[in-house]
Amino acid sequence: MSNQTMPILVAGGGIGGFAAALALAKRGFKVQVFEQAPEIGEIGAGIQLGPNAFNAFDALGIGDRARARAVYTDYMVMHDALDEYQVGRIETSEAFIKRFGNPYAVIHRADIHTSLVEGAQESGDIEIITDCKIVNVDQDENSVTITDHKGNAYIGQALIGADGVKSIVREKYVGDPALVTGHVVYRAVVSKEEFPENLQWNAASIWVGPNCHLVHYPLRGGEEYNVVVTFHSREQEEWGVKDGSKEEVLSYFQGICPKARQLIELPKSWRRWATADREPIDQWTYGRITLLGDAAHPTTQYMAQGACMAMEDAVTLGEALRITNNNIEQAFDIYQRARVARTARIVLSSREMGKIYHAKGVQRMVRNDLWRGRPSEGFYEAMSWLYNWNVDNCLDAAKNYTGNAA
Repeated sequence: MSNQTMPILVAGGGIGGFAAALALAKRGFKVQVFEQAPEIGEIGAGIQLGPNAFNAFDALGIGDRARARAVYTDYMVMHDALDEYQVGRIETSEAFIKRFGNPYAVIHRADIHTSLVEGAQESGDIEIITDCKIVNVDQDENSVTITDHKGNAYIGQALIGADGVKSIVREKYVGDPALVTGHVVYRAVVSKEEFPENLQWNAASIWVGPNCHLVHYPLRGGEEYNVVVTFHSREQEEWGVKDGSKEEVLSYFQGICPKARQLIELPKSWRRWATADREPIDQWTYGRITLLGDAAHPTTQYMAQGACMAMEDAVTLGEALRITNNNIEQAFDIYQRARVARTARIVLSSREMGKIYHAKGVQRMVRNDLWRGRPSEGFYEAMSWLYNWNVDNCLDAAKNYTGNAA
């Protein structure tokens, strides 16, 4: 095959990988998506969707599918987990939608993934290859070759490393260490029948406490509820996921109020994530290879923007290809310049937000005083940098570097 007829390879079959595949297919490329699991699927529980996520869905051509599967919240609310004090509340109904042009919503992670996979299957230009664990990556001036654990080699004109927080592609080209936070996240999904009536709010809700917090919100038409608890571990943690135990969770939440404490009594089983991020980097692109999503900017969960940033990456990559007439090397450079500062801001802001959530002593008092009496409009203004992102402005940051990105 000539260079132009070869596919673009996408390492990783998660949200970022399939978002990238859709963006590439819209630009006319043949795409091969490689997933190391035996079948395509998405683990996890609920995630939150800001207006920027809906702009990304629409740009990727799956807006209707994703919107039909989301639950639209009336507000976001933060309570102190020790005494139930309401730290802050942000309305997310009419005024929010009028300000940002899209709603705030919550959704099961698998429902986003399904929407993306369905879009990929309908495109006709995206081949999905499972049970493919990439062990090596090579490139020359015209192509990239990946080799899997079975010795199979695949050749493409470029490679998108969307292979997640433990990216093989990033390991080869960056090789930087993961920064294990010591924060452990437990996630579970509970049926409506088992969820306390006095917490069945149509809201993205967080209870913040000393070295810990709890989150809950509805999923799937309100028939299920997402429950997430986070705490600072006493143990020396290693980055990874495993089954958790209710006994461990209970041991970290001795002092919280009864209303919030109900949450940790609910799940019959938990999945336990020991979290990490990495220092932001200013180079994602190496010749015909670039990084995307968690492979490029792994972050902690405190800004609730991990999946949103991956989809933004994909849309921005597609736009960079559009304005360069599918010149891969030029597009990769513009894409990187457009995305580095914004995603680094998410990584760094997430670290700071974790400190605010988990404040104790006098810092807790300052946190609880921080937003006292603040109207929703004040929060809207503070979040406009994040929520105003869309396909029309996604390349603006690149202009600061190139002078002529669009």
